[in-house]
Amino acid sequence: MAGAGGDGETVRNKKVVLRRYVTGSLTVGDMEVITSAVRPRVPPGTPAPAVMVKNLYLSCDPWMRGRMTKHDDGDDVALATDFALGEAMVNYTVGKVVDSTHPGFAAGDLVWGMSGWEEYSLVTQPAETLHKINYPNLPLSYYTGVLGMTGLTAYAGLFEVGKAKSGDTVYVSAASGAVGQVVGRLAKIAGCYVVGSAGSDEKVALLKTRLGFDDAFNYKAEAGDLAGALRRRLPGGGGIDVYFDSVGGATLDAALLNMRLGGRVVVCGMISQYNLEEPEGVRNLVSVIAKRVRIEGFSVFDHFGAYARFEREMAGHLAEGKVAVVEDVVEGIDAAPGALVGMFSGRNTGKLSVAVAKE
Repeated sequence: MAGAGGDGETVRNKKVVLRRYVTGSLTVGDMEVITSAVRPRVPPGTPAPAVMVKNLYLSCDPWMRGRMTKHDDGDDVALATDFALGEAMVNYTVGKVVDSTHPGFAAGDLVWGMSGWEEYSLVTQPAETLHKINYPNLPLSYYTGVLGMTGLTAYAGLFEVGKAKSGDTVYVSAASGAVGQVVGRLAKIAGCYVVGSAGSDEKVALLKTRLGFDDAFNYKAEAGDLAGALRRRLPGGGGIDVYFDSVGGATLDAALLNMRLGGRVVVCGMISQYNLEEPEGVRNLVSVIAKRVRIEGFSVFDHFGAYARFEREMAGHLAEGKVAVVEDVVEGIDAAPGALVGMFSGRNTGKLSVAVAKE
């Protein structure tokens, strides 16, 4: 793995780039790991402020798939701008500042935020994209997950959008995934009854033991009657107050049939749809009328104002042992394309990240 190097020394910089825009299922061949050289310093002439970051962990997240398909200008389906072919893909990372022209960041600072999928990244707007790590005693990989964007997504979606409160019944799809497991734990801490679904019996067992869900089921084994499988897990045959949706498709349809009057559907993602050339339709929308259901999509980018409060609360939960963390950490940047592809078939359990370098 690349080292920091001294003044003027050139070091290797491996980066993951998009080779071609993707339609249908993502493959490893759609990406490529290329090697260039970089001086680990802010280049002379770079408009200040800027920082050079040595990346330690790369976060793998489903939303990256949307940036790998070419969209027309003004396409409101895209979650963010398309990745540029041949350039380092961009997502959340954890890193160490090795050089800075920004007064708020100094060499040696540990940070997390938006950066390149590469060993070294020049960040030209650090105040807008990077966050200092305030709890370095906790595993740094947590800042790709439970203490980073993933955790904030769960927190904001559950409480600020879904308005979950004690006594609610909360259903979480993709519950053993990075966001889902955090949603489940936060809902339990808040006094909710929590049901989850996952794609294997092993993941269901994890939900009901280590992650503390009240009940869970294997959606693949119950595919013939998802609505019935969900109904059987709800307490007293009741309904769902908050559905935290990361899947869409048939799972969303099943949840709509089981919503309680005045229920809230928090749409975080639709991983079942990202690799489809023709997205599936939703058939049970009439339930929205009959049960006065509110469906609201959200983006974590709108909730970074809550990050300081969230980080403080989550660090407290971790210190008290209230939140179990399940991680899937892949070693080496060369493994990043395969890790990202595998996520869409459910190969990982918990938060998926790639370890790039040591501090």
